[in-house]
Amino acid sequence: MSRYGAKVMVTAGPRLFSSSAVSPNHLLNSRVPAREFSKMTFEKKKTEDNQSEKGSSGGKGDQGNKGEQLVVSYWGVKPMKITKDDGTEWKWSCFRPWETYKADLTIDLKKHHVPSTLPDKLAYWTVKSLRWPTDLFFQRRYGCRAMMLETVAAVPGMVGGMLVHCKSLRRFEQSGGWIKALLEEAENERMHLMTFMEVAKPNWYERALVIAVQGIFFNAYFLGYIISPKFAHRMVGYLEEEAIHSYTEFLKELDNGNIENVPAPAIAIDYWRLPADARLRDVVMVVRADEAHHRDVNHYASDIHYQGRELKEAPAPIGYH
Repeated sequence: MSRYGAKVMVTAGPRLFSSSAVSPNHLLNSRVPAREFSKMTFEKKKTEDNQSEKGSSGGKGDQGNKGEQLVVSYWGVKPMKITKDDGTEWKWSCFRPWETYKADLTIDLKKHHVPSTLPDKLAYWTVKSLRWPTDLFFQRRYGCRAMMLETVAAVPGMVGGMLVHCKSLRRFEQSGGWIKALLEEAENERMHLMTFMEVAKPNWYERALVIAVQGIFFNAYFLGYIISPKFAHRMVGYLEEEAIHSYTEFLKELDNGNIENVPAPAIAIDYWRLPADARLRDVVMVVRADEAHHRDVNHYASDIHYQGRELKEAPAPIGYH
């Protein structure tokens, strides 16, 4: 060790290696003197039930929410306090009020793309072949069927959006809004899943099936989209046509009384702006309308590729619900 190094160690050594020489508080105060950690502590707000019980004697408050610290950070990223139009607090963190909408129930549910080319026929019969094992496994259990199929339905939009995003980066070009449109589709399908999770609870073997099917489908669709985007979008268009059929059968079972028309989950009421007294049938109606819109978007995307053009050349149907 050089003389200079030895002198540094003699001078700074005790401060660097002594546990009592430098405290964490000293470091924090010296590095970020302007920030006060107590002001960065985010706490859960007391629920209305707790507030109503404030004056009661013998009532037990919600000990889990009272004064519970959620996040302590000096970065200054604070959660937004959002309220509804009626002034009540917005309770969902997975989506915001400006992302909600009223579904267009007037959309034509019977539209069908007649397969004429070889890739179209291949896409059509691939989807038809997948319907047989699905019918065999779920039979008339449409609640479980909807929940499980939405775990797969949310994959194509995410894969397509990701690949279009990467293509936009590689080529230094805009996407025509298709990245956002495809990711919107994926998010919408995921919200279908979050809704049906409140209606039907998956068993352990159904969860295992999701892992297996999703792993296979994600990679297969990823490769398929790289090879032929027009085939990939056409196949999703036919998948959405099958989804419309499945939800129509779901509605028949509800109307016949074979499935109980339970109250709509709270998340569905807020997401689709449904009436407060909405039922499961109302939820299935808006979900079916969503699937019809996804059908149109994917067949439209496939048609763009069939015409020898790229998605960026046609404005994306952003917000098409």
